[in-house]
Amino acid sequence: MRAADPCIVSRRACAVVKVLHLGKFDTLGGIERHVKALASGLVATGGIEVVNLVSNDVPRSDRHSKYGYPTIRAACWGTTFSLALSPTLPLVARRLQREHQFDIVHLHFPDPLGQFTAMMLPRTVRRIISWHSDIVRQRHALMLYGPLLRSFVSDADAIIGATPQHLQASTQIPPGRDGQVRRVVPYGFDPGQMTWSERAAARKQQLLGAAAGRPIVFTVGRHVYYKGFDVLIRAIAGTGALLIVGGTGPLTERLQREAATAGVADRVMFTGYIAEEELIAYYDACDVFAMPSTDRSEAFGIVQLEAMHLGKPIISTRLGTGVEYVNLHERTGLLVAPGDAAALTEAINRLLNDPLLRAELGQAGRERVATVFSMKQMVEQTLDIYRAVLG
Repeated sequence: MRAADPCIVSRRACAVVKVLHLGKFDTLGGIERHVKALASGLVATGGIEVVNLVSNDVPRSDRHSKYGYPTIRAACWGTTFSLALSPTLPLVARRLQREHQFDIVHLHFPDPLGQFTAMMLPRTVRRIISWHSDIVRQRHALMLYGPLLRSFVSDADAIIGATPQHLQASTQIPPGRDGQVRRVVPYGFDPGQMTWSERAAARKQQLLGAAAGRPIVFTVGRHVYYKGFDVLIRAIAGTGALLIVGGTGPLTERLQREAATAGVADRVMFTGYIAEEELIAYYDACDVFAMPSTDRSEAFGIVQLEAMHLGKPIISTRLGTGVEYVNLHERTGLLVAPGDAAALTEAINRLLNDPLLRAELGQAGRERVATVFSMKQMVEQTLDIYRAVLG
């Protein structure tokens, strides 16, 4: 990736632009993966200094630089309604502002705590919001928070959506003030994050052995209400495939009971947390990747990019979100109605019974990731927005 000219990027002649990312958590969720990839790409240009401020997963504060930029983790006492209980986050942000004198604060919504934290910084710090999803489930809380959210968003310097649907289909993005920048910047996928190792190769052989010649359907994500894993488990009963369910979460035990009730406990493998080094083995071993989400909380699905990069056909759902911008029906995979186990079964069987179709869809998906969702385009388009807001 070519280095950006810092004189072009900054409003201060030949100065590095300093950006505070409010990245929510330091884990491996979709938004967190995006922040990690974007921040690493920005730092690699040589014209951007990044600090990522997140909530820790324990009640103590610490920091690390293992991703190539400082990540500051503020003490956290758990979560409620997906909101981190990290009361010191705004104080930490103000201290970091005194140390670094940030030009931009880059937020990742929905994140009420991030918004409150940004409001503690001087308004001379430009506000850029990456809009990842509307608030879907916490409707009662939204009635109270909504006016504050709309006021903050309408006054932001820039709003970024990962797909056109993020901006067009949102019911919570208000009209912006004059001069507000609004652009679509697709998430970028870094092929370097998925490389083979001896450990990964050994894991793939274990998975193929467990399948015992059966086709493999793979899915992965947090075991939460909107992922639709229960629908996929019911759907797998009508196929001859082994279903591998990666990840963990509050609904894991319920999903295991669902598999037993559906009579497929012997054909559903729950892996628990999958180490990032081993993810490539799971994607490569499967014949089909499924993302059966049932709610608009699923606004994109970065896991689709990972599977497409490895040439796997995708089955996902029509949610009216960016999910179907990523996976194009009959071009990179298939789309079915959310919550429809019978339709999901039919789509799985169609792909499993047609190796040529799987290969065609998989190849098209690989090409789409390389052209539309590259790291290079994400970083360069984000730099363009930084230039725009800094004038």
